[in-house]
Formats: sequence, C-alpha cells, structure tokens
Amino acid sequence: MKSVGSISILHVIFLSMTVIGLKNHVTIIPPLLDAAKRDGWLSVLFAGGVIFFWLFLLVYIQKKSKQEPIRDWLSEKIGKVASTTIIYIVAIFLLIIAAFTMVETLQWVNSTFLPVLILLFVYTILCILLVTTSLQTIVIVNVFVLFGVVILGFFVAFTNIQVKDYSLLRPFFEHGFQPIIHGMIFPASGFIELLLLLFLQHQFKERLRWYHFTIILAILIGLTLGPLIGAITEFGPSEASKQRYPAYEEWGLVTIGRYIEHLDFFSIYQWLTGTFIRVSFLLYIVADLLKMTGDPKRIWQMLAPPFFIICLPLIMLNESLFLKVKGHYILSATFIFFFALSIFFIVVAYLSDNSSKKGKTEKQDMKSGES
Repeated sequence: MKSVGSISILHVIFLSMTVIGLKNHVTIIPPLLDAAKRDGWLSVLFAGGVIFFWLFLLVYIQKKSKQEPIRDWLSEKIGKVASTTIIYIVAIFLLIIAAFTMVETLQWVNSTFLPVLILLFVYTILCILLVTTSLQTIVIVNVFVLFGVVILGFFVAFTNIQVKDYSLLRPFFEHGFQPIIHGMIFPASGFIELLLLLFLQHQFKERLRWYHFTIILAILIGLTLGPLIGAITEFGPSEASKQRYPAYEEWGLVTIGRYIEHLDFFSIYQWLTGTFIRVSFLLYIVADLLKMTGDPKRIWQMLAPPFFIICLPLIMLNESLFLKVKGHYILSATFIFFFALSIFFIVVAYLSDNSSKKGKTEKQDMKSGES
C-alpha cells in the first residue's frame, strides 16, 4: 500500500535512531550498569543476538497484514470490539512510556536548570503541536535535529579517547553469566520497540525487509554500546554504576586544549531534542491508532489532557523513587508488553491465514463437486 507523501525507509531508520536511540543511549544505561557492571556491554550484544531472530516475526506480521493500518487489520481479523480493546490498551501504554520519557528528561533539567512544571507545560504544547501536523513533518524535523545529535555524539566520543582506559573492560564474565543475562532485559526493552514501526507501516513507501530491521538493530546496538563502554572506560564500572546518567557525565570530561572545557551544555541539546522527537512520535502513533490524525482540535481535546495528567503525578514522585520505578518496572514491563503483543499479532496472522486457506479449499471443493 502506497500513498502520496509516505516516508522512505531511510527516514524510518533515522526516526528509529532518535526515538529508540534516546532510550538506549541514555535511559537504560544506569540500570544496566547496576545489573551487569563491567560486563554490561556483553548484555547488549547477547540481547541484540536474541532480538535479531525476533525481527523475523515483525517481517511475518507485516507481510500478513499487507501493510494495512494495524487497527484496520485487527478489526477485520478479530472483530471490532476485540480490536478496539487492544488498540486502547496499546494507546494507554504508549501514553505511559511517553510520560516517563518526558518526566525523566524534565527531572534531569530541573535538577540543573529550570522549574519542572513550566517546562512540562511548554514541552507538552510543543509536542502536541508537532503531533497535529503529520508524520512527514516529524520526519523532516527529526532529520534536522538528528544531524546535530550525531555530530555531537562523535565529538564527545573521540574527544574523550584521551581519558579512556579500555583495560577496565576486563576481566570478562567477572561475575559469571547470571548478571549478564539479568542485564539483557534493559537493552532488549529498547530494541523491542521496533514493533512500534508496524503501527505506522501504512505510511511507508515500501515494506520493511528483514535486512532493514537488521540495519536498524545494528545501529541501535552501536548507540547503546557507545555511552556504555565510554562510561566504563572513563569512570570505571563501580563509579559509573553510581551515576544517574553516565552519558551526561561523560560530557563533563570533555576538554579541548588548556582553555576549552565545560562543554556539557551540548548534552542539553541532545537530550531535549531527542525527547521532543520521541514523545511526539509516540503521541502521533496514539493519535493514528485512535484516528485523530488530521484533526488538530480532537488531538488537543482528547490527547493533550490525558498525557499532561499522567505526567503530573510522575513529576511529584521522589526522584530516587521515580528512577527505581523506571529501572525496575517500566523497562521490564515494556519488554514484556511488546513481546506479548508481537506474539498476539503472530497468532492472529497465523490463524487468519489458515482460516482463509481453509475457506479457499472449501470453495474449490464445492466447485469441483458442482462440476
């Protein structure tokens, strides 16, 4: 299914880099270091290997749904009531993870810069404004901001080579396999968000192939390993695991010559723009699932208030409690939810495919009997 103004596979890759990359580049690093310590990078590689095989489930779902809107495909296969229930469950969960992304960013900004409630109000307005446009607009904005994010990412990585000690990555398997296996859930909770792409598959110029998903997964693995290995080699596994956001702390080490330092303000741009795109993208999916796209008035009335209301109690949580809830529950719940959802889609696709084949066989038998 193709439509005028649909987005290319390259734009899908860029969106994935920002939307999922922000989570894997920043959010999962603290709990991953806490769980697996210096072997956290092995958790990332193992999780990537497991998720690679899961990608073929996404390819199968996309093939069987014929790149139709998921909401319409589900309605056709399991009925309107059941599909509506699933769609609303997905929409609510996406609102929750979007709220956690927003609040996590604003709590970090609040501890360093501005009052959090004012930022929440302003940032919600900006995100909703972007949602009321179109996916093409989100893609265009993402291309512009992603360019700066990538340049700054390479800048901090190469500048800090002077303070990195790669011997801190050894010994491998320091505490055996159990911490590594335990830590796999955190990068996997980001990788598995590739399922989100299926909700907008009807706006892609062509169907995503297995190698497209593999390219995105490889990029996400790189985006996770970069700050993770950087934190271990710059601070050591023990110190890095105590830091709230090692990816931000790495900017504090950046120096150019004798007189240029304290360049950590660049991380503000990286984080705020990443959150802007991620939250807007998640809210856009919700709007699309609930058939609000193209109707700014409905989006402002039906989407903005619940999102803001979900964010408010999260902001009021104690910061340490919020980080605990995010690290111990939300990341794990995200993996479980999206994995279960993918299995549900597989079952629907498989059963509907078998029933359609059975129907065709019965028709052919009837025709042959009549002749």
